[in-house]
Amino acid sequence: MQIIEPAVRGSQQIQVLTALWERSVRATHTFLSDTDRAAIALEIPGALAAVPQLAVAVAADGALLGFMGANDRHLEMLFLDPAARGQGVGGTLLRYGVRCWQLETLTVNEQNHEAVGFYRHMGFVAERRSDTDQQGRPFALLYMRRADESTAQLPAATGSDCCGD
Repeated sequence: MQIIEPAVRGSQQIQVLTALWERSVRATHTFLSDTDRAAIALEIPGALAAVPQLAVAVAADGALLGFMGANDRHLEMLFLDPAARGQGVGGTLLRYGVRCWQLETLTVNEQNHEAVGFYRHMGFVAERRSDTDQQGRPFALLYMRRADESTAQLPAATGSDCCGD
């Protein structure tokens, strides 16, 4: 697996990432109705184009495994192809973000229990909660911060260097 920060985000790449987002959300965000998911999907291309930092995980055969985006040390998005879940892709992406982008915070849907557990396992702790998402929709969010590095579960990333390492 390789982590790549695309230099250019063309419309075709945005479409491919949006399609991965859709597959990922269908598998993990079971609390969303089809109507909710469709409404949120309209926001994804713009979010992907605008997020300052974007990294994609690519398999040796070129298959897209997942992606994450960040802004100012805050993880904005992390989505995996359903077939890549449980294979270490999310951990590799998150470790890359912590090491290369100095990620400190993230926001996660409280109803996405697997993601909440993953981030806790990776050393993040909930600092606060809101009853709605950033757009005012009735989906509770947890605002999490990376714990002291001595307690964080972030072993060295494998397969990817960053930042000129």
